[in-house]
Amino acid sequence: MNNIKHTMKLFIIALLVSMSASSCQDQYPDLEDGLYAEINTTKGIMVAKLYYEKAPVTVANFVGLAEGTHPSLADSLKGKPFYDGIIFHRVMDKFMIQGGDPTATGTGSAGYKFYSEFDTSLSHDKAGILSMANSGGLNTNGSQFFITEIPFTKLDAFTADGSLKNCDGQRVSCHPVFGELVKGLEVQDSISNLPVSKERGRVNRPLEDVVINKVTIIRKGKSAKAFDATKVFTELEPLLPQRLIDMKTKQEALAKEKSKAAAQDFIKANTGLEGEIFESPTGIVMIHNKIKNGVKPNTTDKVLVNCSAYFMNDNLLYTTYVDIAKKMNQYDEQQDKGGAYKPFPMIYNESAGLVAGFREAMLRMNVGDKARVYVPSYLGYGAGGRPPKVPGNTDLYFDIEISGIQ
Repeated sequence: MNNIKHTMKLFIIALLVSMSASSCQDQYPDLEDGLYAEINTTKGIMVAKLYYEKAPVTVANFVGLAEGTHPSLADSLKGKPFYDGIIFHRVMDKFMIQGGDPTATGTGSAGYKFYSEFDTSLSHDKAGILSMANSGGLNTNGSQFFITEIPFTKLDAFTADGSLKNCDGQRVSCHPVFGELVKGLEVQDSISNLPVSKERGRVNRPLEDVVINKVTIIRKGKSAKAFDATKVFTELEPLLPQRLIDMKTKQEALAKEKSKAAAQDFIKANTGLEGEIFESPTGIVMIHNKIKNGVKPNTTDKVLVNCSAYFMNDNLLYTTYVDIAKKMNQYDEQQDKGGAYKPFPMIYNESAGLVAGFREAMLRMNVGDKARVYVPSYLGYGAGGRPPKVPGNTDLYFDIEISGIQ
């Protein structure tokens, strides 16, 4: 008898969910086939189209939470719509609104984390983009999401040239996009414009709570109706780390191929420079002006290094030469007093704390040698760059001199 009652209860719940979804579909006859989320708030209703084909795992996560069917939820949370009753705890005008934290502190979650999923065609390039909030790194996504008020491409996982950033680097923002608002942009705007708290622990929380009354998933069309969130998350989420590895490998191969042409351009641009040309299998190109009978440092020695770093358009990045700093209008008296314009000591072995391309060139040099060295981005500051001065995937060249041994 109890089993019958339990079965009937589940049937009624399923029927009510089905009727609710059907009602939403009837409410939006103009929506094309697809998977949607109706986000009903105390400030109005927003409807987001979910990119279930390009970001299936991230969409499955959101759908599973909204419907209480997520496989990673604790038993106590299963069967309960996770987002219903949660507030938008972080609101920033001309930026975004953020919700999905049951504690409203910014640190709460549904009790699990999952890996990032990126698609090069998805970007924070407009208002109304639905994206995952995370705490940095590739494996910190959970239940929190945000909706942009304005374009904010700095949040993309990719640089302007389509290269993947170093998403595990410090202060590097990489947020997985998984949908966009198709209705209710004015609701998003009204929420983002609310007065917010400046109190510690409640910064950017609206003074008036904006509650998510209910998130309803709408399925229109055969493909969307066949989307099984539980199955998709269970089967595809474990594959995401390898997918990112494959993406990085492919991009590194493309970067190396691209650098070959840049290396040849570097050689042509420096045809008048005295020195022996060395083209390394790694990708650096070195125009090496060797001094006669120069002393080869030992691996335990600290050599004194003078250098200037340049972008490929010849703009100066930094220098240890005071005359070059003045010539390039980058002289800084305070830095001069701090000893910036003098050779720096560096251990002469593979443990040297230098970018890989610079280190490789230095270890080929003797005391008194000078060299101009092309360093492709993947042997320089890489995909992450060196913010704020060096963007990711930036080729550089260096003028290097070993002036002595400390």
